[in-house]
Amino acid sequence: MQENIIRECPVCSSRHIHYAFSKENSRVTQCNVCNFMFINPQPSKEILGKIYDEQYLDLASSEDVINNTSDLKKLTAAFYLDIFLGKDHTYLGTLLEIGCGNGDLLSIAADRGLRVTGVEISPVACETARNKLKDYNSQIIQGEIDALAGQNECFDYIIFNDVLEHVKDPRFFLKTVYNLLKLDGRLFCVVPSLDSWPARLLKTNWMEFKTENLSYFDTKNLRSILFQEGFSEIRHFPTQNFLSTKYISSYFKKYSEPFWLKKFILFYKFIPKKISSKQINISANGVCMIAKKRNKNRNLILSVIMPAYNEAATIKAGIERVLSKSMNDIDIELIIVESNSTDGTRKIVLDYTDHPQVTIVLEDHPSGKGYAVRTGLKNAEGDFILIQDADDEYDIEDYDALIEHLRDGREAFVLGARHGCSSFKMRKFSDQPVRAFILNFGHWTFTFLVNIFYGVKLRDPFTMYKVFRRECIHDLDFECNRFDFDYELLIKLIRKGFVPLEIPVNYRSRSFAEGKKVRIFADPLTWIKAIVKYKFAKI
Repeated sequence: MQENIIRECPVCSSRHIHYAFSKENSRVTQCNVCNFMFINPQPSKEILGKIYDEQYLDLASSEDVINNTSDLKKLTAAFYLDIFLGKDHTYLGTLLEIGCGNGDLLSIAADRGLRVTGVEISPVACETARNKLKDYNSQIIQGEIDALAGQNECFDYIIFNDVLEHVKDPRFFLKTVYNLLKLDGRLFCVVPSLDSWPARLLKTNWMEFKTENLSYFDTKNLRSILFQEGFSEIRHFPTQNFLSTKYISSYFKKYSEPFWLKKFILFYKFIPKKISSKQINISANGVCMIAKKRNKNRNLILSVIMPAYNEAATIKAGIERVLSKSMNDIDIELIIVESNSTDGTRKIVLDYTDHPQVTIVLEDHPSGKGYAVRTGLKNAEGDFILIQDADDEYDIEDYDALIEHLRDGREAFVLGARHGCSSFKMRKFSDQPVRAFILNFGHWTFTFLVNIFYGVKLRDPFTMYKVFRRECIHDLDFECNRFDFDYELLIKLIRKGFVPLEIPVNYRSRSFAEGKKVRIFADPLTWIKAIVKYKFAKI
């Protein structure tokens, strides 16, 4: 017997969902808006109870396979702990693992100094975990996460590995995790991902499409739901699992897989025993997420970075417009990077030294817009970052539209597209028509190159309005100093998995006579270099 059909997406609440395919007599539904997939209707407790029997966690009864599997799980657990908390370090604090299985990760964490708690639905696994942790101050609870209901802000760290896809209500699950974490506490989760290479390769034959896996995330919608439920500083990377040919063969024997994968079992018979147990670290089915609990009771902060060099005619009005801008539930901090102007700009900027919303960074000499923005990024502490020129080409009233998709968690990176709505706002210099044509032709050319090189469909990749969650640039190093920084920032975020959403904005291009600083022949060479270089450079 199955429960009622779900009418809207559990992640984005869209009602635009459709039947995708069937697997093991279960219907898989997909959201047209956020790409989330889920079993619909969900199987009953009776059906799931038959799946989660005493042998669910064991691939085989062979002691040799069991020992090999245990060794692999310990290696993977230690690897994830090193990523999450640091390597070769004695930890302090409390850790909860949801779905702790046989306690492999908890025993390593306890040995490194953490006070550990585990929650596991399997009574057999619970007993095994208790035996492993009997010499530590630990607690193993049989049941699901609701067994900890009411224990608010108890843990510094929470880990759940291959759990989120099994829960009936992932949003309620994450709300509970949020409540259990202390403020600024961190979570680490591993979830099978629709954008992993096995999922893309195998499509509907992906081994994770099975009845007990109720939810199927990709990296983007998983980041979105984490942000919506109160987490920030979200980082992601592909899973790395320690496997062996012996383990893989046992997995294929237990689970029904495509015919061509079962050929592996025949191949396995010819592999020497020593080699079959050898551990291999490979990129696997899922994505790892690390996130930090943020305070939901405070306003979100938008960091506006304003590079300034010889903008005396416009900068005061620009600063005033930013500081007077009001948005619901969002505070603005303005970071002005002044590059030792020669026209009085610095004097104007220094008038805002004591303003509570303004941070001023003074450079000894001008090193380019890109250099100034990089300096501003180092000083930004907001949840979101926006780059704002000191001229009046862009309309600050567009902030609301740009921030909307970031605030509700649907997007992590937004571009304010100058040329994406009903009017095509290209450069129109009445006093310099030839230069206007050259710049417009260059825009079309470089947009084409970026789209071809990076597999995107952008109309205005070089807009000044680049708005993103601050965690998007975590671990990224930037090096460009002039307008090639626009290319470097865009490309590195795309390569990191943050494909931008373009939002139409207002725009009035100023001419060279009005102060435009692009070098019409020299700068394009740096843009070509950036497009090619960052296609292949390690980021």
